[in-house]
Amino acid sequence: MRETDVRSQLAATGGDALRVLVVGAGVAGLSVAQLLRRDGLHPVLVERGAPGAAAGYVLALLPLADPVLDALGVREAYRARSTALHRYRARSRTGRVLREERLDRLVDPYGDYRGIARGELLRTLAEPGGTLSHGTTVTALAHTGSAVRATLTTRGPGAAGGGGERVEGEFDLVVAADGLRSALRPLLLGERGTRVVDTGWDGWVAWAGTDAAEDDLVEETWGAGFFAGSYPVLGGTGVFVGGPRRRTAAGSSRFVAAVRERLTDTGGALGRALDAVAAAEDPYRWPLTDCRSSRWATGRVVLLGDAAAGFLPTAGVGAGMAMESAHVLAAHLRGAGAPQVPAVLAAYERQQRPRVHAAQRTSRQLATLVFRRHRALAAVRDLATAHVGLGTALAPVTRLLAEPPRVPRRAEHGT
Repeated sequence: MRETDVRSQLAATGGDALRVLVVGAGVAGLSVAQLLRRDGLHPVLVERGAPGAAAGYVLALLPLADPVLDALGVREAYRARSTALHRYRARSRTGRVLREERLDRLVDPYGDYRGIARGELLRTLAEPGGTLSHGTTVTALAHTGSAVRATLTTRGPGAAGGGGERVEGEFDLVVAADGLRSALRPLLLGERGTRVVDTGWDGWVAWAGTDAAEDDLVEETWGAGFFAGSYPVLGGTGVFVGGPRRRTAAGSSRFVAAVRERLTDTGGALGRALDAVAAAEDPYRWPLTDCRSSRWATGRVVLLGDAAAGFLPTAGVGAGMAMESAHVLAAHLRGAGAPQVPAVLAAYERQQRPRVHAAQRTSRQLATLVFRRHRALAAVRDLATAHVGLGTALAPVTRLLAEPPRVPRRAEHGT
């Protein structure tokens, strides 16, 4: 992506049938901006973070993402930056291996299932090119009837335009894709317009090496009062270790030491995950919360990705669903004129919201199974895990894959 100032981006929208502002250059925002550019528009794309900000965590990306990758012509680049995930291993609360299964039997009929670092996915989505203004926030939005007037402010040393500049622009559509802790969502819905589910757990993401014999293996240990997972990416492994917040407050090294005391087997990927988190100087902290907005579309503004419905990582569907939603939204907008935008957004929400909520429910249900604190309940779960296949747990996810959303060829809307 080419770093530029907001005024230059605004000037480029002058001849567009739709003047679009995309707020947030994460997975959802970058996906929809690139899809709109493919359709001949010049959306203004802004990101509050500075260039080179930490890319965060690892993604096990389901085939929900494939239509976006194909539409942008970056499927091969994606494969080159990721690794195939073929196997899944579950460990008990003591670290004993309970079962190992083939993931590809469940997922491969629908497309790629691959591990990728979030930063590498963003680089892949950015590969077709385009412009971006970092260090930029939207500080005010006002509907004028026929448009939305947005006030954008650049700040900090990484901000395009020198920092501190205020720019006003008029748009036919604003896409708020600024994440789980969206700054725009309260402006649209008020403080009570979002329901947050807090599991009371959090943990740390770190990066570890890998064993060549396990570079296609996802491994998870569902403990009593802890969780550890290992997810291969190209050239390494992304790991997560976490537990109840009152226990993780002691710090990563002390928490890992407490986890080790509960384990009888710390071999392989589990041991590498614990070692990596304990040794990391400043591991990425991941609070395990999600959110659901009371509505997505307000006039000419629409929430997208985590800003609309944030996901717990337990089902591994959040990033893929964000990309799918971006694809569906871009398809609904294709061929629409400015007067039709509110109707288009309403149609998009009616179609996609039930599907996203179904995926979110799956993540929440798995969270109640994974995040157990008591040993007796964890022992019962171990027994069930040893006898119930992964296909049963992931059945709601495979149904989503088997029944993809209907994507309109042209905008379907009233005038």
